[in-house]
Amino acid sequence: MGDVISAHLDENRRQFIAEKTGKVLADFSRFYEEQYGVALFNSVRYEIEGGGGPQAQLLHRKVPLEDCTIYSGNLFQYMEDNKKWRNRYSVVPHNYGLVLYENKLAYERGLQPRILMNSAGYKVLTTVEQYLELINNSLPGPAPKSGNAAILKCPTQFPLILWHPYARHYYFCVMTGKEHEKWRAVFQDCVRHCNNGIPEDSKVEAPAFTDAVRMYRQSKEQYGTWDMLCGNEAQVLCNLVMEEILPELKNMIGPRLKGKAQERHRVWIQVSDAVYRMVYDQTKASYDAAVTACEHQRPSMQSTIRTDMDQIIQSKEHLASKIKACVLSRAEICVRNHVQPYIPSILEALMIPTSQGFAEVREVFFKEVTDMNMNIVNEGGMEKLGEYMAKLSQLAFHPVRMQPCYEKMDQLKLEGLQQRFDVSSASVFKQRAQILMRQQMDDAVYTFETLLHQELGKTANKDELCKTIQRILERVLKKYDYDSSTVRKKFFREALLQITIPFLLKKLAPTCKGDLPKFQELIFEDFARFILVENTYEEVVLQSVMKDIMMAVKEAAVQRKHNLYRDSIVMHNSDPNLHLLGEETPINWGEEYGSQPDSDPSDEKQRRAKQVVSVIHTDEGALPYDVTSLEGSPESTEPEEVGRSPSSPGSVKELRGMLVKEFQVEAPAATVGEKVEEQLSNGTVIQESKNTAKEEKIEEKAPAEGHPAEFPGAQQGEEREAIVTTPASPAKLPSPAPAGEVQMDCHQPSDKEMGEEVSAQTCKAEVEPPSATSDAALEDSEGVQTEF
Repeated sequence: MGDVISAHLDENRRQFIAEKTGKVLADFSRFYEEQYGVALFNSVRYEIEGGGGPQAQLLHRKVPLEDCTIYSGNLFQYMEDNKKWRNRYSVVPHNYGLVLYENKLAYERGLQPRILMNSAGYKVLTTVEQYLELINNSLPGPAPKSGNAAILKCPTQFPLILWHPYARHYYFCVMTGKEHEKWRAVFQDCVRHCNNGIPEDSKVEAPAFTDAVRMYRQSKEQYGTWDMLCGNEAQVLCNLVMEEILPELKNMIGPRLKGKAQERHRVWIQVSDAVYRMVYDQTKASYDAAVTACEHQRPSMQSTIRTDMDQIIQSKEHLASKIKACVLSRAEICVRNHVQPYIPSILEALMIPTSQGFAEVREVFFKEVTDMNMNIVNEGGMEKLGEYMAKLSQLAFHPVRMQPCYEKMDQLKLEGLQQRFDVSSASVFKQRAQILMRQQMDDAVYTFETLLHQELGKTANKDELCKTIQRILERVLKKYDYDSSTVRKKFFREALLQITIPFLLKKLAPTCKGDLPKFQELIFEDFARFILVENTYEEVVLQSVMKDIMMAVKEAAVQRKHNLYRDSIVMHNSDPNLHLLGEETPINWGEEYGSQPDSDPSDEKQRRAKQVVSVIHTDEGALPYDVTSLEGSPESTEPEEVGRSPSSPGSVKELRGMLVKEFQVEAPAATVGEKVEEQLSNGTVIQESKNTAKEEKIEEKAPAEGHPAEFPGAQQGEEREAIVTTPASPAKLPSPAPAGEVQMDCHQPSDKEMGEEVSAQTCKAEVEPPSATSDAALEDSEGVQTEF
């Protein structure tokens, strides 16, 4: 592969890429420095003047996923170097990075993972046909004929492909439809989380960065939404550079690609990935330097802002009045003719799937708590409460259980409006709404936990406990209804602005932007870092349409079908002491109320780690046949399933059976003191880590039997079935591990390996005795992959 890349990326082309990247980054750095001063001024002004919307009624968990593993299990990966499918053991830690090991035994022995992957910017594809369509559209030159052979053939009917417009692609497959649905939900959750890589709690750097990206693109006459504003800052900048230089590279390299379409596909993906890596390294260094330079100036800038706040505000208001007199009338005419008639239809398209999604979140939360309450009545009382609550606390981060909520947003269609308002796709709004759904679910769960923990000291018996749970549930649901209404209305306003403002700016640019330079003289030189003509002009344009947007959302709140509170309904301090409870130490339900055995003294330095979703595979699997080459691979055959396939950990049937027998699953532990160098965005260089391991018991969730009669989605006659471990081969399912199962110390990638500075975590995994075949696999001559 190195020869292929070096043949197309010689020294001259590498120099061209570096120079082009440097030019883009220099222009961006200028925009970032300007926007940093404006963002700092806005932050200090907000801090002094206060403001903001209604107070949230639900509590917010500070560290939602501390010491948790989202998922782990086996799946098959297509290896491009030898054109074979290989079994890989995958772990998804709490930061949603995808970690692939040679096999489960390598994971347990603490060997290096093959791949550490950040999935920001990727799309999860479930068919080869979807993949080929995207590939054919991105290949330089004319599109290949439909009769050409595919770039790969999947040996099962259940492929999972991670596609990126610039970086390396990943090909996976599983054996059953149920596994396919689980892994699809997990991958989509990884992409959704990694796309939201810019920290929202940053009040200066984050708005400065996003505004700088927007200003840079507008300077290139690129308005509207941008799908590749995803990932952390270095990834977004890398996408910005690749968007600009890739067309030129296609013209330079495309004519030199030889061979059949599938070979040209493969070579172009390798070249594009190599360029992406080069650009990423350069953009990361440049962005870090720009941030450092601004941080050095921050103390003096803050001092000026606090000293001259009133004068800066007066100067900005004077500038805004002059710009408003010049452009407001033209902006209002443009709004009246081109925007106002379409606001109701845009809002309706947004509101229907969003409201359905938040209603589904409420329904899932209600069902889980009610089921738990019924289980306490029928089985355990206080003895089982700790176990149930430990599982309920991670409900918002269970990809399978949250999938019905997320799928409601897939109905969002902006067809017809996308071309008119230059909206590239609805994915930006879908993922934003899904992230808000997850946040609201976790807030509701955390508030329920906190209130229940407060009341437990007053509860003497099981009957009183169940009444307390029901009373708290009703109390939290009222808070959820209010908060979800507030969150949705804010989301609708922001989405409408995100759709209409770029359209207005583009429409007004020919007649208004030429008049802007003359307003620069109205800004005092001392305040020029905090007041920008371009930003003030955009605020004036925003005011021209904001009234119509606010009125449309207000009218929608009157309609009962959307379940929105009117703006006149405000809840103030309904629980004056509730937010004080949220500041207390996080609750450890397993230790306080569970019946777990005492941990080994040697484990005291390790932190317990729970796994949100159960392991699918516990053994090595085998494909129906081995795909040795692309040309010689047989046609896809459906693997025959014998016995029961693994049931979904999010299914309703599974959990009732777990009340009869609960399987213990172990997940591997990480060494606390591991030192790993900083990783790349979509790929990593992996340093050797210590082979220390600790163990941790993980229990499967067991919600209650039965469903409330008033719950519309409940299936009254459903039965829950226990999780069955995945077969060692397609033809045979192993029985559950006996009481004396073999356990081994195992390694889990640290947070530093995934690019996050968080405390190490530990967990357990159920293990089969290692076989000679597995040992031999570890000696494979393939080196560690350092891919994106």
